[in-house]
Amino acid sequence: MPSLTLTGEFVDLVPLTPAHAELTFGWRQSQRAANLNRGAARVDQQAEWIAKRPEAEYNFVIRLKDGREVGMVSVIGIDAEHSHCEPGRFLIGDEDAVRGVPAAVEAMKLVYGLAFDRLGLQRIFGTVASDNKLMIKWQKFLGMKEEGRMRKHYFINGHFQDAVSMGMLAEEYRTQALPRMNSLIAAGRKAAVLQPKE
Repeated sequence: MPSLTLTGEFVDLVPLTPAHAELTFGWRQSQRAANLNRGAARVDQQAEWIAKRPEAEYNFVIRLKDGREVGMVSVIGIDAEHSHCEPGRFLIGDEDAVRGVPAAVEAMKLVYGLAFDRLGLQRIFGTVASDNKLMIKWQKFLGMKEEGRMRKHYFINGHFQDAVSMGMLAEEYRTQALPRMNSLIAAGRKAAVLQPKE
C-alpha cells in the first residue's frame, strides 16, 4: 500500500499497518460502527486484511498532534481513466479524544485534497447505509449530494437497508465543500485558543 502521510493542523493521516490491527478491530466492534459493513471477526483476521490491502488504495489512521490515534479513513477504487474514487471506511473510534477538536472535518479535508488536488480526480462517490442517518447528514453538510438509492442493498443489523448513493464533483469541492471545511477548522482553532489552560 502507498506509504503516504497527509499533514494537517490538528490531525495527520498516517499509513494503516498491521500493527494497528488490535486498535482498529476494537473500533470496528464498537456501537459507532454498527452501520458499517461487517469487518474481521478476530484481531488476526484484521491484521491479515490490512496486510493484503492493494497498492491502489490509501488506508490511513487519523492521528492527533499529541500522538493519539483516534480513527481511520481510506481512499479506494481509484480509477484514473474515469477520474473518480471512493473515500470510505471513515470511522472516529475514540470520540472522547476528539471532543472540541475538528478532527473529523480535517481528516475529510485531507482525503478530499488527496483526491481532487494531488490525484487530480473529477469526482468522489460512495454509499451509506440508510440507517446511518448521522453519516448521511454529515456528508451532505460537507458538500456531498444524494444521487440515488439502491433499495435493500445491505443486510446490516439484522435487516435490509437501502444504500444511499452520494457524490461530489471537483468544482463542488472547491466552491462549496472546501470553504465550509475551512470555516469549521477555523472555528476549532478559535475554540482551542479560547480554551482555558490546565
